[in-house]
Parts: sequence; C-alpha cells; structure tokens
Amino acid sequence: MERQTPQPSPAPSAPLDILILAAGFGTRMRSSTAKVLHKLGGRPLIAHVCRTASALVKGERPVYVVVGHQAEEVKEAVRAELGEGGAVFVTQTEQRGTGDAVFAARDVLGEANSTLLVLSGDVPLVRAETLGSLVHQHRTHRGRGAACTLMAVRLEDPTGYGRVIRDEEGRFQKIVEQKDASPEERQVGEINAGIYCFETRLLFPALERVKPENAQGEFYLTDVPAILRADGEDVSVYAHTDAREVSGINTRVELSEFERILRLRTLRSLMLNSGVTVIDPQHTYVSPDAQIGRDTTLHPNVHVEGRTVIGEGCQIGQGSRIADSRVGNGVTVKDHCVVVDSEIADHCVVGPFAHLRMNARVEEGAHVGNFVEMKKSRLGSKSKANHLTYLGDADVGERTNIGAGTITCNYDGKNKHPTVIEHDVKIGSDTMLVAPVRVGARSVTGAGSVVTEDVPPDTLVAGVPAKVKKKLPRAEEAPETQTAEEELTAVNREP
Repeated sequence: MERQTPQPSPAPSAPLDILILAAGFGTRMRSSTAKVLHKLGGRPLIAHVCRTASALVKGERPVYVVVGHQAEEVKEAVRAELGEGGAVFVTQTEQRGTGDAVFAARDVLGEANSTLLVLSGDVPLVRAETLGSLVHQHRTHRGRGAACTLMAVRLEDPTGYGRVIRDEEGRFQKIVEQKDASPEERQVGEINAGIYCFETRLLFPALERVKPENAQGEFYLTDVPAILRADGEDVSVYAHTDAREVSGINTRVELSEFERILRLRTLRSLMLNSGVTVIDPQHTYVSPDAQIGRDTTLHPNVHVEGRTVIGEGCQIGQGSRIADSRVGNGVTVKDHCVVVDSEIADHCVVGPFAHLRMNARVEEGAHVGNFVEMKKSRLGSKSKANHLTYLGDADVGERTNIGAGTITCNYDGKNKHPTVIEHDVKIGSDTMLVAPVRVGARSVTGAGSVVTEDVPPDTLVAGVPAKVKKKLPRAEEAPETQTAEEELTAVNREP
C-alpha cells in the first residue's frame, strides 16, 4: 500500500454531520419487521436515535439516514420524529456490511468539509451529552484534531464484539472482529461500540480501499481506522464507561431489558426531578415523552403512555392506563380506568372502571363514575355521570346529572348523530336518548324513558316514547312545597 502524505485536519469549527445506519433487517429479532422499527418506550428504535442526533445538530443541518430493508416504513418513522425536511435518505441496495452502508452516502456527503458522526439505528439509549464529548475529543485530539475517533467500552465478556487492539504504548492499532480474531486477540476486553467520528473528506477515500477480506465477506467500516492510521493520520479512542448506554439491540430479550432500563430511568427522573410519587416502580410504566406534575401519585400497575400530560396533585389509581391525554390539577383517576386521546380538566373524579376515548372531554369539577364510557363527548363543569352510562357523540352542559344506565343512541345503522343535553338537566335512570336529539335546560326525563324528540327547556318528559308530562317552573318560580325530583316521582307513579 502506497503511503500518502498526511493532510492537515480541518479546524475544530468544521460543521457536524450525522449519519445513521438503518438499512439492516435484524435477523436475530425473529421478526418480519425491520429491527429499527421495533418499539422501545412506545417509539421505534430509530426515533430515539434521530431525536438524539437532532439535539446535536440543533436543526441547523439535516440528519442523514441510510435505509434498505423496509425503506419506506423506516423513512416514515424518521419523518415522524424529525419532520418532513429534517432528514436526507440514502439507500444501501445490497446488504454488504457497514462499510458499504456508509459508502452509500458518498453522493451526498463525499464533498463535505465536515466532521461526520456515524451512529447505528439500534442504539436507542445513547445520550447527546456522551456523543458531544466524543465529538469534542475528536476535534481537540493532540491540539489539532483526529482523522477518526472511535468509541470503545470494556466488557467482562466481550464475546461476539470487535476488539480494539492497541500497541505497546496504548495507541490504537486496529479493530478485529470476533470471527477474524486470533485466540490472543479474543482475550482483549476492550470492544468497539460502533460509534465513530470521521473527517468526512478523509473517510470516503479510505472506504474505497476497504476490501471484503474477512470471514463474512463484507466491507467493514471497522477497517477504516486502521487504513487512516497507516496513512499517518491520528486515530483517537474515546473510552466510555457505560457499556449499556452505547449497546445495540439485537434480540427481543435485549429489547425487553432495554425497556426495563428506560422505564426505571424515566421513573427515577420523575421522582428526583419532578416530585412525583411512584408507589411501586417495578410495576409502573411511564413514557419518556410524558409529563407529570409535582405531588402527583402513581399507584401500582399504572401505565402512562405517549405524550400524556398530567398536572399537579393528582391521584392515578391502580391499574389505570392513560395514553396521549391531558389531565389537569387535582384530578383523581380511580382504579382500572382507560383514558385515551382525551382531556380531563382540574378537580375532576373519574372511575373506577371508566373508559374515555376519542377526544372525550371532562370539564372542571365533573364526575365520571364506574363503568361509564365517554366517546367523542363533553361532560360539562360540575356535571355527573356516576354509573353504568354510555355517552357517545354527546355534548352535556354544566351541573347536569346523568342517571344510571343512560345511553345516547348515536348510531342509526349508517351514520353517527349527536345528542345535546343542556345545563341543569336531570336525566332519569335507564333513559335512552335516540340521536339526533336535544334536551333543553333544566328539563327532567323519567326513569326508563326513550327520548326520540327534542325536549324543550323546563319540561318533564317520561314514557316510551317519552311524552311531555308538564312544564316545570324555573327555580325562582318553583313553590317551596315540591321539588322537580318530587314531581318526577309523582309522574312515575301515575298509571
């Protein structure tokens, strides 16, 4: 190999580009889904890496992503995290090793005068602070920067990993993959973490000289540091101390282990930094994207998923699941509730065994009781639906009471229709409201009524179908001797 004259390294101010390798399938996952699309903490693995990369480039430069298997699905996951213009995609048409994957980006990066950080799409726990330290060492190595800096960690059992081989003076010599290592080299405990910094203008010429002379018959990116060293360039090793942080996920067992690590990391942060009480961290799940306020308590087996926001001073009861929802301050969610894509305002009580979904909204001070389902409905301030009720496509006003067993019959077999219940209404137990229908303010329905027509304000209706029984006096007009509830009892007793 002809020795080349070393070229001066770029100034430390050279811009940072990031290349994420996400073209592999991941056969050890035993799945029809590409490895980087498997979810950790509710988000694809590639999304975690993209978020970290985005924090480093700060939106000033796009993130470059190498795709291959299930390319369109991977692109969709990346765009969901970075936005439509946040990434540039390149395709590795054949899976011929990591060197070939990086080389696929030559057309978009080959002329760049930048520092290139190369990441793997299956390393979800790596922190931006760690990568920032790697880049800093790369740019300041020996006062002028290195041509390549690779991240290494030490393992008690390095089996299966590429070994970092150093010379007698402790300087980098080469990386040897497990299948190509000699018995002596396999005793080395320092392994390659698969995260690199390169000077981009030196990387691609070196990649052109990589040959598939190994047990796998692949083009190894790990050969490039040794090529650069042979050219007289400086190669730096960033020795990291947390092997788990920079490890990739290769099997479903490892995915499960990482889920546990991420879950406990999230809960620890909530307890230490946000003032949240977690009764049983071993049996509580909170998404890393969720926000939970001070003095809120999470009881055992609670699941808080997606981008849920929970306010201060809340009680979230055992076995409840809250996903992509907003919960105000001072809210009690009792045991075994399901709240999805919905909103609960301040000082509400929900549950037990309640189900809120599809943009259900519970306004301040309202109560939703046991075995009540709300779908695409609003329950007004200080209103109550305490038992065995279905509110679908309904708009319920303030200070209204929904009796047990009430159903808004919103579906006619072809279309969904709305039910409107105005302020200060009393809906008797077992009432069926056949939509579209409106119940006027301060009206009352008798128990067991089937309401098929609009009910005017201040009206008592009862029967099947419900008929007007009488007009009700307004509160300021009502005689002191008989309340609306007493009148309703009298009507229900009539033959």
